[in-house]
Amino acid sequence: MSDESHDTHHVNYLTIFFILCGCTALSVAFDVLSMPWAVTMVLVLAVACAKALCVMMFFMHLKFEGNWKYVLLAPTTILAIGLPIALFPDIGSSYYINTAPQVLDWAEEVAAYEQTHAEAEHGEDAHDEAAH
Repeated sequence: MSDESHDTHHVNYLTIFFILCGCTALSVAFDVLSMPWAVTMVLVLAVACAKALCVMMFFMHLKFEGNWKYVLLAPTTILAIGLPIALFPDIGSSYYINTAPQVLDWAEEVAAYEQTHAEAEHGEDAHDEAAH
């Protein structure tokens, strides 16, 4: 085999570097500008995805690989989608609401104390009004 049969891929890394610097500056500009929060997040995440794609394509040399890279990507995609779905019943549905029994018992005790305290205050008010 001769050296001529091998395909060489030349990438101008300096150009890619400047593209990544421009994307970073664009992200900062979107963050500094006063836009609605949702619009800012969408724009910044879009630029972040473009930067990630640029890094994957050129620095990880995926642009020059065959279609086998999609075969490797399929299990990762399945796990990335399946893991949050599988964990949602345990973590996602009760993340902001603590359902631990000791916390619920404590909350009931606090509510009972507050109700007793409120009734005692109303009783004292009624007693004070009757005395006057």
